[in-house]
Amino acid sequence: METNETICALATPQGGALSVIRISGDKAIDIADKIFKPRGGKPLAERKSHTLAFGDITDEQDELLDEVLIAIMRAPHSYTGEDTVEITCHASPYITQQLLMNLIAKGARQAEPGEFTMRAFLAGKMDLSRAEAVADVIASNSRAAHRLAMNQLKGGFSRELSLLRDKLLNLTSLMELELDFSEEDVNFADRKELMLLSKEIEQVISRLVDSFAIGNSVKNGIPVAIVGETNTGKSTLLNALLNEERAIVSNISGTTRDTIEGNMTIGGVTFRFIDTAGVRKTTDVVEQMGIERTLAQLEKCSIALWVIDPMMSEAQQEEVAKNLLPLCAGKQLALLVNKCDAVDPMALAHAMEWGATMVDKYGQDMEWDRRNCWAVSAKLGTNIEKLQDYLVSVSALPEISSNDVVVTNVRHYEALRHALDDIQRVQQAMGNGLPGDLVSEDLRLCIRHLSEILGEISSNSILENIFKNFCIGK
Repeated sequence: METNETICALATPQGGALSVIRISGDKAIDIADKIFKPRGGKPLAERKSHTLAFGDITDEQDELLDEVLIAIMRAPHSYTGEDTVEITCHASPYITQQLLMNLIAKGARQAEPGEFTMRAFLAGKMDLSRAEAVADVIASNSRAAHRLAMNQLKGGFSRELSLLRDKLLNLTSLMELELDFSEEDVNFADRKELMLLSKEIEQVISRLVDSFAIGNSVKNGIPVAIVGETNTGKSTLLNALLNEERAIVSNISGTTRDTIEGNMTIGGVTFRFIDTAGVRKTTDVVEQMGIERTLAQLEKCSIALWVIDPMMSEAQQEEVAKNLLPLCAGKQLALLVNKCDAVDPMALAHAMEWGATMVDKYGQDMEWDRRNCWAVSAKLGTNIEKLQDYLVSVSALPEISSNDVVVTNVRHYEALRHALDDIQRVQQAMGNGLPGDLVSEDLRLCIRHLSEILGEISSNSILENIFKNFCIGK
């Protein structure tokens, strides 16, 4: 991204009555002036910052294109820190396309995804963690996700990291002062006090690392794996839960060869449902890869829905139970006897009892209660609401306030994990009486990892990778 060029992009989605086109850069006002004719008053270049102008926009042939309202924000008092113009026009795709083409013809360039926010970061308008929160605010699909994103955007997470870094710098400076005056045998801090300070830092970092389990579930949805033998109706159940035809449904066994995901918010909680390949013995290489992915996804999920078919061979489904249920240790498990509309009550009751017996036999250390066994019909929607109530009840997400600092970003989580390792090595080194220069090295590494989150130490490749996931116009 060339930050010395003036950029432009549509900043609003199609579908409404109005659209906003954003222009940012040294020539933003001059370029807008070339296509804008005010209805009275001065040209844009002579107007004050944070004022509005009403007038006409012309196309490349200098013919009237639209009536617009233009907002002017002069540097450095704008989102990007540069001269910025925002044009509010009618949302006709033709109008917006012609307007953008005209701006480009006058010297602007189409903005890359996230380029406006990247310029805001480079101009010091926000640190990197707050810049990443912009995308999270846009993508938030629940109240909890919105609260976490807004707290990060307001700087709650940044303040927590800055306090941590200040304590680390204080600890580092004391250690390095001792090195500078080592020959004079001067101690600037008692090692016991330094150890207490390092433990305080470790507790804060550890709390942030642990919060990622909650933050990731809030942001991306609580992962729920739908597992079982082939052709038990797992894909039909996914479609019923999502209320859309997301997965292909067929009577042919092994239709699902890979995992299929879909998000749904139920009772204010977002769930990420994962329809997995049916587990069975197979010589099909592609199907076997799908089964391996099923087992991998099951290990990552916090809730598992085991779907069985009362009309299938019990011996065949028990073989599946041997493979699946041991992987459910530590997870919430519900047993769903599907296709209840196709069997008589006695056969249904037998299937439910058999399934519960299999869970008792092969399941270990899981959150399981025989009451969490239901007869369902994914095809007709029977007892789907009861299943949804169960999912909300076991989601166990705490109430999140607007002031809670919770890690939701994988990049932040990885950096914090490294920082936690660093501070634990510091404690170990001090406990073993190692020289101050060795302790200081790990302290500097810890500071570096925290600084990477804030963007104070970032390579161009990292920045481009972060901002490429933004939408264009932001």
